[in-house]
Amino acid sequence: MTAPATLRGKCLCGAVQYEVADDFTYALNCHCSNCRRATGAAFKPFAGIKRSALTVTHGADRLMIYGSKENHDAHCARCGSMLYSLVRDAAWVHVTLGTLADPPTIRPSAHIFVGSKAPWFTITDDLPQYEGHVTA
Repeated sequence: MTAPATLRGKCLCGAVQYEVADDFTYALNCHCSNCRRATGAAFKPFAGIKRSALTVTHGADRLMIYGSKENHDAHCARCGSMLYSLVRDAAWVHVTLGTLADPPTIRPSAHIFVGSKAPWFTITDDLPQYEGHVTA
């Protein structure tokens, strides 16, 4: 059995870079108001993986953490890019798919928190839609 490929990711300015195994457990599009505000977009496409699979390879000292030690969003302090969210008491990480430089093998499988999605955005794909959270 071969090890999963390693994907590279980075912020807009390149000050923070990371590597993550291409071994994500799930991928979703989150439409909650917090994800919309954090990304400045209609939704946040992300993929979930155990925390140990992600390593910040450059610029860890340039991370701006918003939240608690166990549950937070990690942004580049220089350009503001949201790179990942630490969740489930620091056991898992949600990698923002837009910051990956390499394409992951996983694709989002559903839309979550569509009950609070932006009223000006229309979901046009055929993925399942959930009013709130879905257990991955």
